Amino acid sequence: QVQLAESGGGLVQAGGSLRLSCAASGRTFSSYALGWFRQALGKEHEFIAAISRSGGNVYYGDSAKGRFSISRDNAKNTVYLQMNSLKPEDTAVYYCAAKAGSLDYYSPMEYNYWGQGTQVTVSS
Repeated sequence: QVQLAESGGGLVQAGGSLRLSCAASGRTFSSYALGWFRQALGKEHEFIAAISRSGGNVYYGDSAKGRFSISRDNAKNTVYLQMNSLKPEDTAVYYCAAKAGSLDYYSPMEYNYWGQGTQVTVSS
């Protein structure tokens, strides 16, 4: 089992940057692919980014391409989401999630474990 805890959210002006972190418990961190999702008020979960178990493959949703970057440090049991050029429409609760399989990184239904989320608010 994996427990996930996000941090790094907050209030930022449009055009600014934030780096989210997600720390995981357990000794099998490297066995899981990791993803970031977000949920804006009244909307469904939106796929943002995912990274394979080794970190060798990364995947991005359309809203993240060119602005966000996902990385992981298996020695620190942590996954990161670097967010640049933030826009007001990026305002949401951001969640990290872990999945045991290696297919379909895009669907939230494929992820087994979720953190509690961290709020990101981008002001115009």
